[in-house]
Amino acid sequence: MEDDNTINSFYLLILSIVVVWYFAVPLAGGYYIRYKWRKFRTQFVGMMLSPLLDYRRYRQADSEGKVFRFMGEIESITNTHTLWVKGKDLTIPVLLEPESDSHNGDLIKQKDANGNAAPVKAKCYLLPKHDGEGEQDAPEQIRWNRVSTLSEGIKVFAGGELKMHSNRLIFSSSKEKPLTVVFYSCPDDKLTEGIIRAARTRNEYWNSLTPISLAVGALSLIYIASMYLNRPAYFLYFICAFAAVFIPIFPFLPPGILFTVLYRRFSWYSRRQRIHSDLAYYKHLSGNTESQGSAADRPPEMKRYAVRAYSTEVIAWVLMIMGVILNIIFMFLILIYLRIISF
Repeated sequence: MEDDNTINSFYLLILSIVVVWYFAVPLAGGYYIRYKWRKFRTQFVGMMLSPLLDYRRYRQADSEGKVFRFMGEIESITNTHTLWVKGKDLTIPVLLEPESDSHNGDLIKQKDANGNAAPVKAKCYLLPKHDGEGEQDAPEQIRWNRVSTLSEGIKVFAGGELKMHSNRLIFSSSKEKPLTVVFYSCPDDKLTEGIIRAARTRNEYWNSLTPISLAVGALSLIYIASMYLNRPAYFLYFICAFAAVFIPIFPFLPPGILFTVLYRRFSWYSRRQRIHSDLAYYKHLSGNTESQGSAADRPPEMKRYAVRAYSTEVIAWVLMIMGVILNIIFMFLILIYLRIISF
């Protein structure tokens, strides 16, 4: 007869594997995705609030070192990783990737007269087309060599610092002032709203870490279950470990799937409120250029949207957990009814 400590240790081990590999690691990846897109939104909004580069500003002597935004169409791309963007009254080069040393492949460490840091790769994003129906897909980060494959008529947004390069001003990226390049096909006046909506991903829980994490957790539980497979005295241990393997699909099984439907609805509503909050903040900043972005400067409607978003997200996760717990209880009731296990 086993003592209580051994039994408790077994269940604690199963619970730890489930919590770490099925929940903690994917959630950590999800929060990183959310942080990455929040940083992108903040940077893009900051660029949209910067002055629009035109021919008059371009010809000013003090334009070098200042941050501008520029919108136009692709004119050409050179073998030096430079994209030429044609606007209404100006064509401007955009350095997507610094030149490399032909001998060792290292980036050329160029510094201007003021000692600014060497240029770095610009972050390029492709905003997927949206027909106005359904959810907007997230922007896709692309490499510079994919630019030449983009369809004709694609438009370009570039926001960043102007630097002197080969006796002319050029958009260039640095660690201190990163350059953001967005390729899009929507109307110019819809770009900001499209970016804000697209940068609110639908399901951060499913990210690059999730498949690996679920696989590690499932294999660990299968291994533990196999240790008790041919030991009738430990049949309950086998059932617990084997059932835990399928916890990721529990939300999609009846009767708990009803809670999953409610979870998806509340999660969708929370995402919509976050989008409205972002849009309200952008409108506030665009109408108040002296705002510093502090909590006191945020408009009341943004706070209301944020409160709704956080509260509905909490409710959504509570519903999801309730659905999983309900299915676990339901499964054990079936096993007890079939006399597969007994207490």
